[in-house]
Amino acid sequence: RVTVTYPDAAAPSLRDVDLQIDEGELCLVAGTTGAGKSTLLRCINGLVPHFTGGRLAGRVTVDGRDTREHRPRDLADVVGYVGQDPLAGFVTDTVEDELAYGMESLGVAPAVMRRRVEETLDLLGLVDVRDRPLLDLSAGQQQRVAIGAVLTVQPRVLVLDEPTSALDPPAAEDVLAVLTRLVHDLGLTVVVAEHRLERVVQYADRLLLVDGQRVTAGDPADLLAEAPVAPPVVELGRLLGWSPLPLSIREARRRASRVKQRLSPAPQPAPQPAGPVVAWASKLWVSHRDVPALRGVDFAIRGGEIVALMGRNGAGKTTLLSALAGLLRPDTGRAGCSGRVVLVPHQPGDLLWAQTVAQECRAADRDAGVPAGSTRELLTELEPGIADEAHPNDLSEGQRLSLALAVMLAGGGPLIALDEPTRGLDYAAKHRLVRIVRRLAANGRAVLLATHDVELVAQLADRVVLLADGDVVTDGPARDVVLGSPAFAPQVAKVMAPLPLLTVADVAAARSAGEPAAVGEAPA
Repeated sequence: RVTVTYPDAAAPSLRDVDLQIDEGELCLVAGTTGAGKSTLLRCINGLVPHFTGGRLAGRVTVDGRDTREHRPRDLADVVGYVGQDPLAGFVTDTVEDELAYGMESLGVAPAVMRRRVEETLDLLGLVDVRDRPLLDLSAGQQQRVAIGAVLTVQPRVLVLDEPTSALDPPAAEDVLAVLTRLVHDLGLTVVVAEHRLERVVQYADRLLLVDGQRVTAGDPADLLAEAPVAPPVVELGRLLGWSPLPLSIREARRRASRVKQRLSPAPQPAPQPAGPVVAWASKLWVSHRDVPALRGVDFAIRGGEIVALMGRNGAGKTTLLSALAGLLRPDTGRAGCSGRVVLVPHQPGDLLWAQTVAQECRAADRDAGVPAGSTRELLTELEPGIADEAHPNDLSEGQRLSLALAVMLAGGGPLIALDEPTRGLDYAAKHRLVRIVRRLAANGRAVLLATHDVELVAQLADRVVLLADGDVVTDGPARDVVLGSPAFAPQVAKVMAPLPLLTVADVAAARSAGEPAAVGEAPA
């Protein structure tokens, strides 16, 4: 019967939660942005209420320890916690030091520490960056270091808040494979909150659905049948009337074998003519501490285009955005823009400074020279329900990102550069962001997205530029690039191959154009 109420809050964030998680379970926590997922996770290691403040009614025990009597430091050997912002949890300067820090604090023998560090470097693919400063790593590399720093302590419970949000698809699969192996082989208990359910749901033993202050636990397929959030493969199952709903690509492909015969994909509309070039790079080389991040990149984007930058973590996506915005000086070559660059970094909190949401919105209106209320209106469209008096630091990661997006998008400028713009956003918020970005592009602004979110790219992008090791390896129409890439293809494309369908909306249109299809068909 756990109820959590934060200071000055009008209502509890969680109410009367009854829950038991067994040893060796992988529990997926899902829900809309701001529903209380992070609050639930923080109850497990005592951050609520010892760090966050407020009132916790009821009782939480972990391995027999009551969190009312044991502060987070007293649970460090039992619960490993990785929050949404890896940088906020780092306490050292380099990768290897960070992996060792938790063990040093617990007095682990040096020989054991050395062995565990080496095992974790191999496990998470961090060997090549072991001596690198943490601040020089890409967001995805930082995420893996944060997970590794917790794993070296070998806790019994691992709590992860959005652990794959900054990882490219192959890296996310690698991390999830590691977690699954630890659950199956070592009996580690894993509780993970994710908005990108398509990455995790097929591995989950149980789903914890946070909705309206309540937490419902159950079988993932059963709960997702009516849940307000669902991955594309589940949405596809809903559309086609499948029961039980598929949770994996393999399940859905087996169900889709007969359905595909009755689909008639609509011809793709001719691309709209783009405007003049608004940003460019020519033979651009940029290095970080003498390590090349971009190697002779040639790139251009025109007004009205929506271009997705994709590639592995550390491929150079953020560096290219920063160079176009004038934040980095090229080693050689040139980069520029015909006007102001609106840049939203992958750490949106860097843009927020005021004490309330209302103050942020009013300041953005003044800075952009737009009518009063414009930023607040855009924020409400993107993420309804955020209170004016709320402090930006008290918002969830997704709500804080929505505020940063509204603050920056309210202003002018020919180029909008967004670095991981869906991190922390639920599916409904992503759909609203897609609508806003399309509107901006229709008004002639160029939009450049650096993202690992293949589902966003499938919905939104006109063109995909694929970077690898600082070089452009592919530059072409989004549909052609993602359909030809096993790593970056969206779920629907994998299920419906070889049909050129990327989204559930594409399938619905193809179904309407073809013969009426019976639903719920068994596989051939």
